[in-house]
Amino acid sequence: MVHIALTGAGGNVGREVLDAFGDDHDVVPFTHSETDEIDSELLDVTDPGDVLEKLDTFDVVLHLAGASSPDADWETVSETNVQGTKHVLDAVVENGIDRIVFASSNHAVGTYNSVDDDPETATIADNRPVPADSPTAPDSFYGVSKAACENLTKYYADRHEIEVVNLRIGWYMDEADLRKQTGDDVDPGKDRFARATWLSPRDCRAVHRRAAIAELPESPVTVNAVSRNDQRYFTLTETMRTLGYKPRDNAEETLKH
Repeated sequence: MVHIALTGAGGNVGREVLDAFGDDHDVVPFTHSETDEIDSELLDVTDPGDVLEKLDTFDVVLHLAGASSPDADWETVSETNVQGTKHVLDAVVENGIDRIVFASSNHAVGTYNSVDDDPETATIADNRPVPADSPTAPDSFYGVSKAACENLTKYYADRHEIEVVNLRIGWYMDEADLRKQTGDDVDPGKDRFARATWLSPRDCRAVHRRAAIAELPESPVTVNAVSRNDQRYFTLTETMRTLGYKPRDNAEETLKH
């Protein structure tokens, strides 16, 4: 049984990931504030002492905590995302934790295929593939913070020989939200973006589970985390090969039902 710390457990992705492990592994959720829906421990990632004290005795840290809006300002993402991730990495090293899974984002590479300045709208017609080893190309300060954190995790992996998985997460939505973001009443660019980058709840659970427990061929590993969408341009070959991820959902198939 792997002992897993989940930061950011109160967010949309965090709540989904809580159900990824069943009774096979021990998951301790951490949230920034109290919530009636989750029995969690409080953790302030901007406080290095708090992080060092509480992220102890774990085998793996799933680090999802941080500002999650593409519209977040620089002050917010630099303090919460960049500094917060450094504090988590320091705790991983100091406390002898084996692996960190970092929740990166498609926004770290968001200007590939983009046709305007909106980080959640259109892509070009040919949907040029974006492999997992593509250099970062952020579309916002939020994307910049995720790109910076990918470099932080690589630095710590190389210097301290910890296991690192960077997940460039797509657009996590349930089926109802996917339908709201697609269709004739939605801007065609946003519709295309949603169909291309969708990460279903089931696939979200699967890719985080594999990132936490799969045997890694190397470290760091940076991979795309989307469903097997017909219109996807973030490639999944690397995710399937390195993590054993088997995506089951497809935006086009789901929208037909």
